[in-house]
Amino acid sequence: MSQNLASVHFDATQWQGVDDALTALESSLGPVLVALQGTGQRRRLAKMGDGSEAFCRKALDAMRSNRNLLPGVFDLDEMGRDLADHDALNVRLTRLVQLVEKVRDTDMALGSDVMVAALAGYHYLKAAGKGEGLDAVNRDMGKRFEGGERTPKAEPATA
Repeated sequence: MSQNLASVHFDATQWQGVDDALTALESSLGPVLVALQGTGQRRRLAKMGDGSEAFCRKALDAMRSNRNLLPGVFDLDEMGRDLADHDALNVRLTRLVQLVEKVRDTDMALGSDVMVAALAGYHYLKAAGKGEGLDAVNRDMGKRFEGGERTPKAEPATA
């Protein structure tokens, strides 16, 4: 095999450890996480992006300093808890995103390793398997390549 991007493999015990860790994470976060109802609800929400975050923090500080000017139904403590949990969740989200990126990259590398090996093996079997009873298997595998080339052809030169 000419490519081996991902060469460390887990055994069943290690995969069980990963599954147990994911279950613990789901159990810990599950009760506090919110599932929004589709893109419509997401689109309608007021969002605190990078530009709005400083405004929200300044507003919270100003409201804390002038609590007596707020109506009694305004839950300033809840706003403070929301911001604190937002900050805490973002620290974990950054770590999770980095982990997911590595998982996706590893999955892509494994898939690429398998595809490169499958292509090499297919070409070996196609070349060396004539008269060995592999014609039907090679025809079946060759269906993957029906439908033309995937890479664009070069434009003809114009004079």
